[in-house]
Amino acid sequence: KLASMREYAITLWNQRVERPGNDLISMLVNSRIDGELMTREQYLGTFVLLVAAGNETTRNSIAGGFLALAEHPQQKHRLLDDSSLMNSAASEIVRWVSPVMHMRRTALEPAEIGGQSVQPGDKIILWYCSANRDESVFDEPFRFDVGRAEPPHLGFGAGQHFCLGARLAETQIRTFYEEFLNRYPNARPEGPVRRIRSNFIVGYKSIPTRLNG
Repeated sequence: KLASMREYAITLWNQRVERPGNDLISMLVNSRIDGELMTREQYLGTFVLLVAAGNETTRNSIAGGFLALAEHPQQKHRLLDDSSLMNSAASEIVRWVSPVMHMRRTALEPAEIGGQSVQPGDKIILWYCSANRDESVFDEPFRFDVGRAEPPHLGFGAGQHFCLGARLAETQIRTFYEEFLNRYPNARPEGPVRRIRSNFIVGYKSIPTRLNG
């Protein structure tokens, strides 16, 4: 599948090189990094990121949110009774699920983080699930709260690497639950949940569900 995606991406690259248009692929083909046009390999990496990043994490947040609401029925009833909580609920679902486990960066200059010396070339790993349950930041971080109105979570990263699709993801999560809970307020998991085997993504292969009952 990845090979097919790569082939498709290269086809788009060749088409836009010959006939650029007013679209995202044309923008990537003609974008510059430090004054130099993006190479084809850089484009392919960006293409895969754009396709995969907005797919895997959002759908797993939705699935994980469904399980969280089932495991915390009082919070589900709050959401059913008060639709104004939908925005905060979408944010809390991402914090709670933390669909991306970790991200690694390479230090470019000396720094000190949490009393630890960091030198250029050192690898630094952020564990999202840990950061999103930081007791020094969140009040009762191990409590799922659809009305949580506290500092922003790190589920979408921060700074210059903040997820470009964050607002889209939150909109998709919010819209899904607005429609799903309206149609199936009594939906609940039924049967064993199958998780994907990954050391990077918190995801699900299947969640057997009873929609009515």
